[in-house]
Amino acid sequence: MFPEYDVIVVGAGHSGCEAAVAAANMGSRVMLVTMNMNTIAQMSCNPAMGGVAKGQIVREIDALGGYSGIVTDHTMVQFRMLNRSKGPAMWSPRAQSDRMLFARKWRNMLEEHPNIDFWQEMATGIVVKNGVVKGVRTGMGIEIPAKAVVLTNGTFLNGIIHIGEKQFGGGRAGEKASKGITEQLVELGFEAGRMKTGT
Repeated sequence: MFPEYDVIVVGAGHSGCEAAVAAANMGSRVMLVTMNMNTIAQMSCNPAMGGVAKGQIVREIDALGGYSGIVTDHTMVQFRMLNRSKGPAMWSPRAQSDRMLFARKWRNMLEEHPNIDFWQEMATGIVVKNGVVKGVRTGMGIEIPAKAVVLTNGTFLNGIIHIGEKQFGGGRAGEKASKGITEQLVELGFEAGRMKTGT
């Protein structure tokens, strides 16, 4: 059903989009797997790109051929250089973007790339044969073959949302958590942990 891809990227947040573009720009045939095509590159909380320290990362991504800075240039509604009262080494660019326009522009740029294909479904496992990664498995049991797999799942792997005293599975408010990959990574000898983000 599928050709063997050079790279499968699981997760289409900002890091997944950049990973897909980086591989595709180097000539790799890429499959970007996301649970929801409508939330590609979604700005979950603060619709800002850059800031103190993060602004330098955006500049480095831009210098390496990434798209985040370009998308921000097309979608920003406000720009500010932070720390102007200090020396130039401390200056940090920060841009506020239109959230919906930002995600739409990212998706359009990805869809226009000839080396990137998309699959909308939850990836529930990594296909491993003789200790070598061979692709991903989806919730419907479909195996997509690849030479390499990049996991950029963000908060979705076994994600838990806490609201007051209640807690439930979710990767982001209104979206379900991704199940299966964390358990498999633990079985393969990786250590799983949990990071917290607050909104």
